[in-house]
Amino acid sequence: MRIPFRKMHGLGNDFVVIDARTAAVAMTARRAASLANRRTGIGCDQLIVLEPSAIADVKMRIFNNDGSEVEACGNAARAVGLLLGSTQTIETLGGLIRSAANADGVSVDMGAPRLRWDEIPVAYAMDTLDMPVGWEQLENPVGVNVGNPHVIFFVPDADAVDLARLGPLIENDPLFPQKINVNVASVAGPDHLKLRVWERGAGLTQACGTGACATAVAAIRRKLTGRKVRVDLPGGPLVISWPEGGTIDMTGPATLSFEGSFEDADFPA
Repeated sequence: MRIPFRKMHGLGNDFVVIDARTAAVAMTARRAASLANRRTGIGCDQLIVLEPSAIADVKMRIFNNDGSEVEACGNAARAVGLLLGSTQTIETLGGLIRSAANADGVSVDMGAPRLRWDEIPVAYAMDTLDMPVGWEQLENPVGVNVGNPHVIFFVPDADAVDLARLGPLIENDPLFPQKINVNVASVAGPDHLKLRVWERGAGLTQACGTGACATAVAAIRRKLTGRKVRVDLPGGPLVISWPEGGTIDMTGPATLSFEGSFEDADFPA
């Protein structure tokens, strides 16, 4: 039996999307990692499985390229929003989100950020706006959960940070019981940020939608920007807005690269 898939990306953060709403597809960590392998599989940062939902238009399951299943992915939400069109509600492990295709790309309502230490989560109580921790030159981050956990470090030059080395150290620190996504950002203007992200379970990627949302929230909380922010990632820009007392809106492009299929038996679950 052959299983169809779509290869998609949001600003270079790429996905294999499998629509299992009408015909179930078994997915395990082993199978997800095999499909995501860029040498022996299809290759992607994250593998997405769409399933029926009892509470939304669709359920989106998200697997990192190491096979771990995670709660949220903003770029994947835009890709799914483009695929389904119109306005959709999407169930994720991180909660319900809403997508809408429009002339500017796809907008996603990511919900309200979670800001308490036990919502990030971290191992013990602390101020998440100015966390009293550090790893070499990266110090005093902001903690934000936008369906998945993030720490954000504001630095003079995001490009100068050796994130390939420091990212995994911070991701796997015992301070973070569910591991952590690591963001380094620099302020480029009153409403403009530059951002690089080490994604939990995926490593360095061209773009991270939840990272852009979390970083914008952190900048707004620290009064570094206004409430509508352009976030430039290596793969391109996203626009994030967070009105006072409201939810986070993320707008940016999503692209269908190609369609294909694979033999079920070639990637055992």
